[in-house]
Amino acid sequence: MKQAITRLVVLVVLLINQTLVTIGFDALPFTEDQVYEGVSSAATVIVALLSWWKDNDVTKKANRNKRYLEEKGMK
Repeated sequence: MKQAITRLVVLVVLLINQTLVTIGFDALPFTEDQVYEGVSSAATVIVALLSWWKDNDVTKKANRNKRYLEEKGMK
């Protein structure tokens, strides 16, 4: 799924770039590989941050809820 989204984003960026080049603007002077690497890196960072946030009790409320569940023997 992650690769499909990355490829879709790369395709959209390249289509925009090609359209701009056709009408005379060189707005995105990147190769396809550079765009793919950039989008892949951004997606990796975002997924890593979301996974870290989800699997850790970051907020005070989450810590309170975790303690409550541990006291009740549910976690």
